[in-house]
Amino acid sequence: MNEDETHLFGEPVVEIIRRRRSVRTYSKLPIPADVKERLHQYFQQLEGPFQVGIRFELLDKLAIRADAKIKLRTYGVIQGASSFIAAAVEKKEHNLEQLGYIFENLILYLTSLGLGTCWMAATFNRSQFSKAMRIRTDEILPIVTPIGYASGIRSPIDTLMKPFPAVKMRKAWNKLFFKNSFNTLLEGADAGAYAMPLEMVRLAPSASNKQPWRIVKEDGSFHFYLAHDAIYGYRYKYDIQKIDMGIAMFHFQCTASEAGLKGRWEIQTPVLRNVPGELEYIITWISG
Repeated sequence: MNEDETHLFGEPVVEIIRRRRSVRTYSKLPIPADVKERLHQYFQQLEGPFQVGIRFELLDKLAIRADAKIKLRTYGVIQGASSFIAAAVEKKEHNLEQLGYIFENLILYLTSLGLGTCWMAATFNRSQFSKAMRIRTDEILPIVTPIGYASGIRSPIDTLMKPFPAVKMRKAWNKLFFKNSFNTLLEGADAGAYAMPLEMVRLAPSASNKQPWRIVKEDGSFHFYLAHDAIYGYRYKYDIQKIDMGIAMFHFQCTASEAGLKGRWEIQTPVLRNVPGELEYIITWISG
């Protein structure tokens, strides 16, 4: 078997995760037609752990401009991008976790193709994008991403939004990962073969870099919990941190899969006792 065939994106996913960054300033270089075709094909094969449908569309400003009533705006945050990918997701339980999981798969695929992206949950004109997507009554449109090739020169807004070093830092293991309960920290040695999947969870992107995931290893299982931040209940129409959880889940499973670690997702309730009040149980990875 060719070595590339062992990797979902043709190269180790850990390298792509570490390489990906948010791109807010794009060059005028167009996306080739064959790359767009590959994207449309990739849309069709995206799957997640929940029974929730997601519909992707590649939106081009120039094509949409023919309809004067639709203007894809990003409030000045994104400069130079002429193409976007939007995802319409069904109004079902676990739809946001599904969205985060599948969209991060797509984001990393785009990164592997050399394309820039940027998660956008609030800084785009939702009504205009919804019109372009022809959102149905049983769907919502929580996020979009611009896609294209990064410009060598960053816009003033892009420069201002570049995180300070302290913001870019990720939480330490002892803030995120636990053993058997939330009273015992999980050491790297105790994580065994799952040390790298957990590290890739630690490096996952999240809204405001809050890293809301908390994971408890119990024998061969890993219980995923969401640490809610109340401010997001006021800032967004959706529980945006559940999208973050889906991103973490994809990082964990994809990295585990490339390491030859088999397992499955399962929702178990109740799971642990004496769980801190701000935490919500989401799902469990059962190895083997």
